[in-house]
Amino acid sequence: MKQPENIGFVSTRFAGTDGVSLEAAKWAEVLWGGGHVSYWYAGVLDRDPAISLCVPEAFFDHAENTWINSQLWGRTRRCAEASRRIRELTEYLKATLYEFRDRFDLDILIVENALTIPMHVPLGVAVTEFLLETGMPAIAHHHDFMWERQRFQISAVDDYLEMAFPPRVPHLQHVVINQAAREELAWRKGLPSMLVPNVFDFENPPGAPDAYAADVRRALGLLDDDLLILQPTRVVPRKGIENAIHLIRRLKLTRAHLVVSHDSGDEGLEYGRQLQQLARDEGVSLKFFGDRMADRRQLNQEGQKVYVLSDLYPHADFVTFPSLYEGFGNALLESIYFRKPLVVGRYSVYQRDIEPKGFRLPTIDGVVDSSVVEECRRIIDDADYRHALTEHNYQVASRFFSYRVLRDSLRSMINNIRNMTE
Repeated sequence: MKQPENIGFVSTRFAGTDGVSLEAAKWAEVLWGGGHVSYWYAGVLDRDPAISLCVPEAFFDHAENTWINSQLWGRTRRCAEASRRIRELTEYLKATLYEFRDRFDLDILIVENALTIPMHVPLGVAVTEFLLETGMPAIAHHHDFMWERQRFQISAVDDYLEMAFPPRVPHLQHVVINQAAREELAWRKGLPSMLVPNVFDFENPPGAPDAYAADVRRALGLLDDDLLILQPTRVVPRKGIENAIHLIRRLKLTRAHLVVSHDSGDEGLEYGRQLQQLARDEGVSLKFFGDRMADRRQLNQEGQKVYVLSDLYPHADFVTFPSLYEGFGNALLESIYFRKPLVVGRYSVYQRDIEPKGFRLPTIDGVVDSSVVEECRRIIDDADYRHALTEHNYQVASRFFSYRVLRDSLRSMINNIRNMTE
């Protein structure tokens, strides 16, 4: 990288532990190491106000955008009022993007998923027009495209989807997180892109757990010699948590508890109820811990400790990640980072982008078969074998998914977009 740049990150939200917020923070950390300064624009922010511009209307769940969305999806015709309000909100948000650029003297924009999934159509259109009007060099970091989500398949907004999700802008570098997305973007939009996987700071292993998290097992109602099997995800169907329950039943472990770290979010409670019934039927201890988890440590209204995910990993004996679909799979890398043994579902991105790197992991390929049960049993029972596996996987991840990989990619991206505008 050459001289330091002022870089503006743009999205609907930079707060909490969603994948977009976490990966953007990693990018900013690596950029800071190269001397670049990051600034933040979103509708909800937990960044330093001195380097941020919070525009509430940019949040995907803002009342105005919620109303607009109610007029766009599951139908093929939109009313004139919806068109008018899209334009009004677009113009307002575009003006705030100009304010963001001018306030922090920005050189480059990094747009995090706001030109990818159309949860906020006016923001995507505003960013597209801003880039076309200013010629500012930019990077669009795409996490999950509209064609990957069923709810966006029938729409009354195809004109704006074609224009801005994602847009064709000469000085915009597109970045995807898996090979399938790269091919789909080329086929559907005719756009080239760089593949930059999600990463973790494997160059700096985690430190020893501190005193705050020392009582996690007691908070879960577990004894010291109970097995804590961690499912570090939300309670949503695509996580395949039923396969974790099937696996634990077949392992016939005594005093084992499956702990799901986060709640369902905005995807409803029915799946959680089904899992509870399944666990009762199969005699598996299932604990949902989402009411004691957050993106920062704090006390809840009852005066109880609230934990972050990194507080749970040191106490886990085994990790389950039997996902059916993932854009990448941060929990997989995080488990390896904390040197925890895990079982993983062979979702498509894992098969194509992660498995060939040489990881040694038991996998669930549709069903929990005898081979995966026996492999998991050996890992749990044999400490030497478990240590060898976790060390091997840590070294593989360090090679392919470390900050060094991201650092090299960002250097190349910034040089490329500089050349586009010179």
